[in-house]
Amino acid sequence: MADTKQGDTKQAEGKAERKAAKLAKQIQAFSKEHGGAEGQLAYLGQMGTRIVLVGEDGGWGDLVAPTHEVAKSAAEKAGLTLHDSFDGDLAAKVRTGPYEWTRMAGIQVGGPSND
Repeated sequence: MADTKQGDTKQAEGKAERKAAKLAKQIQAFSKEHGGAEGQLAYLGQMGTRIVLVGEDGGWGDLVAPTHEVAKSAAEKAGLTLHDSFDGDLAAKVRTGPYEWTRMAGIQVGGPSND
């Protein structure tokens, strides 16, 4: 019985490692496309952890990891500089376009919808 439990643990660890490696490749691709990147990890509860990415050019995006440990591992593998919170210098780098303005503010103030 112990062998089965140990085998399940190793299998889960292998799966987590593969997921972290896949996320790291995606982070590196984002970073390359945007002239570098920084990030922040945001806990989502049972859903996992969001890896928020902000490029040097102001582009932004996110990825979701199944656990905080996988997210942290992916960020480390990708060489991503992590911030403790999404404010200050990191938030100031984000550049939003017309889509974001209509989705985040336009709808609430009577702007056009994005249907």
